[in-house]
Amino acid sequence: MRKRNAFTSLEGPRFAGIQINIPNRQSGRFLRKSRKSAWGRLPVGRLAAESLGLTGFTLIELLVVIAIIALLMAILMPALQRVKQQAAGVGCRSNLHQWGLIFAMYTQDNNGYFYSGHLSGSASGMAHGDWWRECMRPLTKDKKMWLCPTAKKHRSSASLTAMAIATNPFDAWRVPASHGSDEGSYAPNGWMCNPPAGLSSLWGRGPIEDYWRTHQVRSAYNIPVFTEGWWVDGWPRHTDEPPAFGDRTPNMSGHEMQRLCVNRHGGAQNCLFADWSVKRVGLKELWTLKWSQTYDTAGPWTIAGGVQPEDWPQWMRNLKDY
Repeated sequence: MRKRNAFTSLEGPRFAGIQINIPNRQSGRFLRKSRKSAWGRLPVGRLAAESLGLTGFTLIELLVVIAIIALLMAILMPALQRVKQQAAGVGCRSNLHQWGLIFAMYTQDNNGYFYSGHLSGSASGMAHGDWWRECMRPLTKDKKMWLCPTAKKHRSSASLTAMAIATNPFDAWRVPASHGSDEGSYAPNGWMCNPPAGLSSLWGRGPIEDYWRTHQVRSAYNIPVFTEGWWVDGWPRHTDEPPAFGDRTPNMSGHEMQRLCVNRHGGAQNCLFADWSVKRVGLKELWTLKWSQTYDTAGPWTIAGGVQPEDWPQWMRNLKDY
């Protein structure tokens, strides 16, 4: 019988180029033997996989890669979310700048005055903001102007024949089909109207002397014309209470500041003013703006009026005070 030596060779095309270590029986050391080929030499630690032309990661290597990816995602996601929110805010302000141009053209064509609050001399059927939407629609062909990028659509299951108020800050309002089915994220300050002569109030909101009628007034930079809203309009007063919750539809009757207090931009919202400027306004700052001619900008919900942090609803307490 032929005596075996300390080396064993691997024959055949499958094992061509394989390098292996074989123990020497006499010395106890590892001897190395290889079979050269065009493929060169392969380490013995991957003998089985590479002999078949296969490579891969070990389980430990895969777990390390997954952990690194998870760590990077945890670091980057908040930053990406902030960038997304900032982009939405820029888009919202861009919409309001366009509305500023529209309002400027409208008032220029009407001797500096805003809409009257009536249509064709009548107040009939104006319950869904028709008094301003019908006036502005011919000048606003782009429907994207009506919608903040954070509230692009009304999402509730409300019938198309019913009024559909926004159900959360990132929802749009929708008027009934009988009034045009318009969707929007913005609402006008009702005190900008120019009511017809002989009225003592408009839609029950008065006195008539409180209305601005025109943008050509002092301190126009602090008089809101158009802002974000839960519904189609609002007539805020300095005594209006803030909404009890920030994530659902507020009280629509009375305390009409609640209609125009919408937390879409990190404790703030965007607003178009009577000088046609657009600014980011803190939610508590809304109570310091000059909404009507008799509105007290140092009212009970301002620092000047003595409001305390605990006076605000829980969801607003950590927001900046004004």
